[in-house]
Amino acid sequence: MANKIRLDIVTPDRMVYSADVNMVIARATDGDLGILPGHAPLIAGLEIWPLRIQTDEGENLFSVCGGFIEVRPQKITVLAGCAELPEEIDIDRAESAKDRAERRLREAQAATDIDVRRAEVALKRALVRLRVAEKKM
Repeated sequence: MANKIRLDIVTPDRMVYSADVNMVIARATDGDLGILPGHAPLIAGLEIWPLRIQTDEGENLFSVCGGFIEVRPQKITVLAGCAELPEEIDIDRAESAKDRAERRLREAQAATDIDVRRAEVALKRALVRLRVAEKKM
């Protein structure tokens, strides 16, 4: 157990993942984190970015749309608004969301009623989902 750290990925809907892992690599709001067993305690905000998990079987990716990470020496908890395994991602839906966000950003130059920030976040989330889904193929 000394070479492992417990990882729980939780969304408002469900426990997405819970297992002992070797390492977690996350993109926090102030940079990337590599977390190994025995890591110093910390709490950080997470970016919309793939969460990388290394286990004895290899590396897994999860699509995470922001949230928080709490690290303790023997446990990591990720609290995210949404998190998806690669096989859970609907590629057609992600492609549609990407196209819709790109269209809104193009139209934002001519119209003032478009919420540019919201479209940017939607685009980033769709791109991350597509990136993670691509890794499963």
